[in-house]
Amino acid sequence: MAAKSFDLIVIGAGPGGYVAAIRAAQLGMKVAIVEREHLGGICLNWGCIPTKAMLRSSEVFHLMHRAKEFGLKADGIGYDLDAVVKRSRKVAGQLSGGIGHLMKKNKVTVFMGEATIPAKGKVSVKTDKGSEELTAKNIVLATGARARELPGLEADGKLVWTYKHALQPAHMPKKLLVIGSGAIGIEFASFYNTLGADTTVVEVMDRVLPVEDAEISAFAKKSFEKQGMKIMQKAMVKKLDRKGDTVTAHIEVGGKVETMDFDTVISAVGIVGNVEGLGLEGLGVKIDRTHVITDEYCRTGVDGLYAIGDIAGAPWLAHKASHEGVMVADLIAGKHAHPVKPESIAGCTYCHPQVASVGYTEAKAKELGYEIKVGRFPFIGNGKAIALGEENGLIKTIFDAKTGELLGAHMIGAEVTELIQGYVVGRQLETTEEDLMNTVFPHPTLSEMMHESVLDAYDRVIHM
Repeated sequence: MAAKSFDLIVIGAGPGGYVAAIRAAQLGMKVAIVEREHLGGICLNWGCIPTKAMLRSSEVFHLMHRAKEFGLKADGIGYDLDAVVKRSRKVAGQLSGGIGHLMKKNKVTVFMGEATIPAKGKVSVKTDKGSEELTAKNIVLATGARARELPGLEADGKLVWTYKHALQPAHMPKKLLVIGSGAIGIEFASFYNTLGADTTVVEVMDRVLPVEDAEISAFAKKSFEKQGMKIMQKAMVKKLDRKGDTVTAHIEVGGKVETMDFDTVISAVGIVGNVEGLGLEGLGVKIDRTHVITDEYCRTGVDGLYAIGDIAGAPWLAHKASHEGVMVADLIAGKHAHPVKPESIAGCTYCHPQVASVGYTEAKAKELGYEIKVGRFPFIGNGKAIALGEENGLIKTIFDAKTGELLGAHMIGAEVTELIQGYVVGRQLETTEEDLMNTVFPHPTLSEMMHESVLDAYDRVIHM
């Protein structure tokens, strides 16, 4: 059977992959996309979207318990975990189905199956119906990543879960251990803690949410502990003993090992890239700790072969992958492509309270040699935040004292995952403190705090 020829083959239909396929099709290319499991990848099916749907349920549940504060009555408050999960899966399914529609609309040929690259410009796809041989001058790897599992801490789906198990829980945890306090770990800790689980978070680094600014991390820790979570920092789970319905965790902290019993453990200790079985070694692709090495334009060093998204390394964010997908498609088409700048990509964590940031932390800016000005503004000083009953939060901005460049912005509080985009646009446009000061922010809004934080950096804050 003759091989089917395309201008571009994309392997993996997560956010980076399907966006690359759509953009390439818009540019007139004949495009094929290969996906082994679900259109939309981990993000739409097992990551970004279903977790946010579940977190929304826990947020509403939390607000129902605060009804009296708002002059409302809500009696017999409870939840149906199966119904919460069912809604989450329905949302994920709706969006995954939408990707299929977009593929048809843009005339992208979809192959469901396992892909390998036997030689440069060739892709072999093993499907339920047999094998398909494809050829293309350009191939984009967008195979994503999966949960990292440490020896002795492997998931079994019953007592020890990964994010997939946590999204379809076999039971409601009563006493929960979350290993790792990055975005994934903290979001699940927040969800289950809000629904009543006695939650302990163990973090090997010296603070929770370790990639965030230290001041924001400290604020978050205090907020989580106020909600009843137990936070163990500079701690490591050395071993898990499983017996019956109980897991005994051996946790090393301060040079001593203590044991604690739990009925459920969620392991959230990072991810590994899906690089196996593709034939990359034979092509001469360089791989470092399960991630493909690329240049700023996502080129692998093998002519016509690109790698985008999680497989290409940090930051492991869907919006980074999508931008890379557009960039690579434009590059292949001969358009002017804009490389991704990691320091200009916002990170968002949808715990309670939410956390969002872009650019350098205060410590990183100092490490890079900048003379800085730092501004802060608390939610308690904002009228909209008080009216919403969301006074717990902080916005922090960091500027280059010499040029006024916005070096970084860090937030914790209600809806900061939406607010952060204002600073992202500002950094993209190379906005200075003067531009931000002269911008009129609408009242009453949470966004006014963004203005006040800038003003505070230059000793001009009004409402504090």
